[in-house]
Amino acid sequence: LKRVHKRTGGFALTADCFRCWGELVSLALPSCVSVCLEWWWYEIMILLCGLLANPQATVASMGILIQTTSLIYIFPSSLSFGVSTRVSNELGANRPDHAGRAATVGLMLGFAFGGVASAFAYLVRGSWATMFTADPAIVALTASVLPILGACELGNCPQTTGCGVLRGSARPKDAASINLRSFYLVGTPVALVFAFWYHYDFQGLWLGLLAAQFTCMVRMLLVIGRTDWATEAKRAQQLTGAAGAVEAEEKAARAVRS
Repeated sequence: LKRVHKRTGGFALTADCFRCWGELVSLALPSCVSVCLEWWWYEIMILLCGLLANPQATVASMGILIQTTSLIYIFPSSLSFGVSTRVSNELGANRPDHAGRAATVGLMLGFAFGGVASAFAYLVRGSWATMFTADPAIVALTASVLPILGACELGNCPQTTGCGVLRGSARPKDAASINLRSFYLVGTPVALVFAFWYHYDFQGLWLGLLAAQFTCMVRMLLVIGRTDWATEAKRAQQLTGAAGAVEAEEKAARAVRS
């Protein structure tokens, strides 16, 4: 442990600090947008609650339900981060089969989380809101929507995990595009039609979320299911600058076999 205290010169702002920022931003920005698009949709729904029959109760109930879905979201979100790391590591190590297996296992766990979350929301529907308020109107509204929220989690948990798979394979733009189309081109029209045209009121807004989540999940599964993991592994080598080393290893292996 000698010389542990030795000065290293500290932080120095040099031109090297700004190298390769373009590649990082091209991955980070779509990842951020992908998450924001979904949460902004909830904010829009809160504004639409003000146009419903009982805006005071619906806004209050929406607050409870958003807190609930935020609590549930911790689990698929954590799984998504783990899957993203595992998939990216396997692709970076040029193990496409392992990357595909990690994605499959992650999605299976996502479906399992969705089932547990759905069952939880259904079972506590009658008592959950009483932890926040004693207002019977708010309690009744929340109880009527919690089963829909639970159904949403059947799509939300797998699609959140799918976002992790796409991030791990350096395809956050695909995830952002899927979220944009699912929530704003499918979910929003469905929510407006059911809430105001068919007069489902508050439940109609959440039916829009249900449509968005399942659309998002299906599109995620289609994109991931069509993934050529060998191609993604080669792309990972190029992104990390390891392509030359991999080619050298392959040539050496062929030379040994011959």
